[in-house]
Amino acid sequence: MSHPDPYGSTEPRGWDRPAPALPWPDTDLEPGPWRPAPAAPTHPTEPGGYARPGAAPDTYAAPDTYAGPDTYAGPYPNSGRRHDGPGRYDGPAAGDRGRPDGPERRGPWGEPARDDEYPTAQIAPVRDEPTDQIPAVRDEPEPEPPPGRRGRGRRRASAERPPTTTPTTSRAGRNLPAAIGVGVALGAAVVVPLFFFMPAFLAVLAAAVGIGIWEMARAVRRSGAHPPLAPLVAGGVITVGLAWFAGPDALCLGLLVTVLGTMIWRLGDGPGNYQRDLTAATLIAVYVPFLAGFAAMLAAAPGDGHLRVLVTLVAVVLSDTGGYAAGVSFGKHPMAPTISPKKSWEGFAGSVTAAAAGSAVLLWVLFDVAPWWGALFGMAISVSAVLGDLAESMIKRDLGVKDMSNLLPGHGGLMDRLDSILFAVPVAYLLLAVFVPVVS
Repeated sequence: MSHPDPYGSTEPRGWDRPAPALPWPDTDLEPGPWRPAPAAPTHPTEPGGYARPGAAPDTYAAPDTYAGPDTYAGPYPNSGRRHDGPGRYDGPAAGDRGRPDGPERRGPWGEPARDDEYPTAQIAPVRDEPTDQIPAVRDEPEPEPPPGRRGRGRRRASAERPPTTTPTTSRAGRNLPAAIGVGVALGAAVVVPLFFFMPAFLAVLAAAVGIGIWEMARAVRRSGAHPPLAPLVAGGVITVGLAWFAGPDALCLGLLVTVLGTMIWRLGDGPGNYQRDLTAATLIAVYVPFLAGFAAMLAAAPGDGHLRVLVTLVAVVLSDTGGYAAGVSFGKHPMAPTISPKKSWEGFAGSVTAAAAGSAVLLWVLFDVAPWWGALFGMAISVSAVLGDLAESMIKRDLGVKDMSNLLPGHGGLMDRLDSILFAVPVAYLLLAVFVPVVS
């Protein structure tokens, strides 16, 4: 006997109907005829309803509709389910998957579906809302700081705290007051012992050579070379001393001893980068102590050694000063833009002119040399000084440094001041040996 259908149907339930033959072995389920669900009545404001596509505004479709005793019809197409028993459905249809208010979701074999299988199951339906109710976004000005507050990074000056000022730099890129002060101090450190106590000048020269070797060794380390510092400094001081006491032959001997000592010292660090380190050490030994040895020989000349050093230094200073003034005032054509962009041909002409004019007068007064020979001496010193400056600029460009060190404010390192002098003293030694023969 069939129980009456609680939903009003007189047709017996699925478990009381005779089971027809099925093409598959499972006889628990029977595919019934599919029929589309009738259109659900629209309700203006029914809670829980779903908007039906194409419906009039403010109308909603009923969430669930049963089309018959054995078919559950949802508001989506193809949502029919076969109802074969109390509380059992044959799985959600494709159109109803993910509905939050639908029946329990099951897999193809009747097992409960996982929530992560249907990630959109808990997402509320999207409804179109009118945009006229959204308040417009307006640009509001940034709030101004309260009065009496200063901006970030500013410091208020007072009687106890004067305003911060940046150092005054010239067109050549130097701090001019500091450069002048350091230059005067260096000149005094050279001239005073030169005229009052000659052995003190030798000590100043040896100290300058040691500092120059240290700056060069420190700079070449940027290229990966590591020349040994101790044998270079010791050999440089010995080279200058030998040139002072024994002349040109001893100067060459001192250079040879310095290079050999550096080679032997470097053997203790192993064969790695030996050739590179030795090349850098040889360059430093020739560039600093060997060229500085000519200054020692100039000063060691009997009778007028201090004057020989003086006229050489004055010619170098006049060359630098004349080149600086002419370059700042008239410089338009770069002399070597890839090596030293600030040097111009106008500055070079000013260097040669100033050194020639000053040397012509100075050699005529001090050594009774004809002015034209003095002018030639000044021109040669100026050219060699400019070449020395360019040579050091090329080394610094190759090493990627601006200055050899920050030892001297406004000048950089000591080698930045010795570069032109080191190239000028060998030329001065040779020319003065011709123009003013040494009196024994």
